[in-house]
Amino acid sequence: MRAKYLPLVFLFTLIINGLNAQGTAFGIKGGLTLGVQKWNGFDQDPLFKYHGILSAESIDETAQFSVFAQVGYHLKGSALRNRNFFDVNGNAYRPSAQEFIFKNISLTFGGKRKYDLSDRMKGYYLLGLRGDYTLGTNLDKYKAANEQNGGLFFPDNAFVKDWNYGVTLGGGFEFALGELMGALLEFTVNPDFSYQYRQQAIPNVRDPYTGQNRTLPERTIRNITFEVTAGFRFLRKVEYID
Repeated sequence: MRAKYLPLVFLFTLIINGLNAQGTAFGIKGGLTLGVQKWNGFDQDPLFKYHGILSAESIDETAQFSVFAQVGYHLKGSALRNRNFFDVNGNAYRPSAQEFIFKNISLTFGGKRKYDLSDRMKGYYLLGLRGDYTLGTNLDKYKAANEQNGGLFFPDNAFVKDWNYGVTLGGGFEFALGELMGALLEFTVNPDFSYQYRQQAIPNVRDPYTGQNRTLPERTIRNITFEVTAGFRFLRKVEYID
């Protein structure tokens, strides 16, 4: 394992050890991700990808509140679809969908408030603080297009911010499948407060949308994702014997 990932693993382990004192529900879950970005106020098309998450949560049968920690792999970003471009000769063409993908590891710590809906089902809402580390992107595929346009019209890895932070908020349902096993269905929105990408203004860049040269203004990009998640929970109860 690369040394740069060790702080995430260490922090996650500490949180799990703290949760073990009360008993813990371990989970594995995943689902669909809808990524949204704005580029200097210009709305991109959404990116449809996926995510996977490992989680740990405190359990206390007498309480309706729990704390949780989770680490997940999330594909974030945006896309361009059905846009007309102009080549260097002024000819219009429509390229295939262009996706701008940021591959992020997210560590989230927060709390859940739960409500009994039936003997075997609970509803809940959650709020968590989240830190992200960017493992990589797909931006290298746009290097040739940037060279043709005489500047960085498309994002470039040189301006990607590796570390980001934000919040996770949402809610869902837990279903008991047995004494020590359950399932869940969850819906979350995950806005970043920091910039995933920040690039200074660049003059004399050819705009492939118009075929004309212009100054590309400073580009600041934040991520926001909407996620639908399903998974399983496995309970580890601690019994105290006098």
